[in-house]
Amino acid sequence: MISIENVSKSFTLHNQGGAVIPVMEGASLAVAAGECVALVGASGAGKSTLMRMIYGNYLTASGRIMVGDVDVATAQPREIIALRRRTLGYVSQFLRVVPRVSTLDVVAEPLLMTGTPHDEAREIARGLLARLNIPERLWALSPTTFSGGEQQRVNIARGFAYPYPALLLDEPTASLDPINRETVLTMVEEAKARGTAIIGIFHDAPARERLCDRQVDVTGFTPGLAA
Repeated sequence: MISIENVSKSFTLHNQGGAVIPVMEGASLAVAAGECVALVGASGAGKSTLMRMIYGNYLTASGRIMVGDVDVATAQPREIIALRRRTLGYVSQFLRVVPRVSTLDVVAEPLLMTGTPHDEAREIARGLLARLNIPERLWALSPTTFSGGEQQRVNIARGFAYPYPALLLDEPTASLDPINRETVLTMVEEAKARGTAIIGIFHDAPARERLCDRQVDVTGFTPGLAA
């Protein structure tokens, strides 16, 4: 479902005389439907960079990133938008939403974007918010005023609202209490069971051991760090 072949990335520091910093080279891995792969490595090794390239936030310098039948490395913006709408979900550590949009509508939006009827989308959103213990009194409010843990749970609800065939998870259990952590782990297991291909960053080692079929150390793709 996800195939990464010989991907490289560098950053150009325009405010420092155009210096070019290579950050990744030769990155290759494949993730099948129903498989969860953890990206591991020291801070700065490139885990988040690789995730952002898969999602299309960062351009690659070379190589292929296939998600389904779309090469993210060469896809046009409209193709990336379509991929994110129906194929590739991303649960980041930080919630970024338009202020004044209600929490219920934030979670329902991925469903509405794929043509799910409004009432059905909101019902699914209600179920996810309840499952993740977001108090009903908050559902009509913007999540921009919520605590960090509440925002993370809203982000998780939004990421799991639509059954994406591929999913990127960036620290999905960070800042969660034991009850909500267990809920999120179960949701990831359910996604795997329905065939979702998952790539994740899990600093929560017990969660990584429970969910992930294997680990890929990105240090081997990092210039200057690779052995």
